Amino acid sequence: MASYNVTLYPLTSQHGNIPNNPKLPLLLYRQVYTPAEEILNKFKHAFEENSWGGSWTNGVYDYHHYHSTAHEVLGVYSGKATIIFGGPGGKEVDVESGDMVVIPAGVGHCRKWASADFKVVGAYPKGQEDYDVCTEKDNPEEKRDNIEQVALPATDPVGGKSGPLMKEWRYPLQ
Repeated sequence: MASYNVTLYPLTSQHGNIPNNPKLPLLLYRQVYTPAEEILNKFKHAFEENSWGGSWTNGVYDYHHYHSTAHEVLGVYSGKATIIFGGPGGKEVDVESGDMVVIPAGVGHCRKWASADFKVVGAYPKGQEDYDVCTEKDNPEEKRDNIEQVALPATDPVGGKSGPLMKEWRYPLQ
């Protein structure tokens, strides 16, 4: 695994009907794996080894959505994209092959633009594989209790028990 930088994005306030997460920041990991590596297999293996399951491959929806019952990790294994995190008017982030994003429950995400070859592999912490998909049509007040109840993951999706997520998402949360 390459050395990577991690950037935190606290998306704590509601944007439109996207509630976001009042306590947990989104984590953006830059260049977890390099283009010379078999990135898809590396992400899948790391997620599985670190108890992140329900793995799937595809892109990112082009509408604002969030999960109120699960945290999510996205590993970019092909192409580039601009993703809006936090709902309408949220933070626009450019990602490319080798990058990874850990999205807290409640935080909106939407593909603004993507190259034709853009692909991600997604997964969820063990026990959260039965996730929901909420949109701006859902009442955020009705989803807040779900978001508050989502358990913290036991491990970072690529760094295990010593990864950045374990430092940034710890109890007691303020």
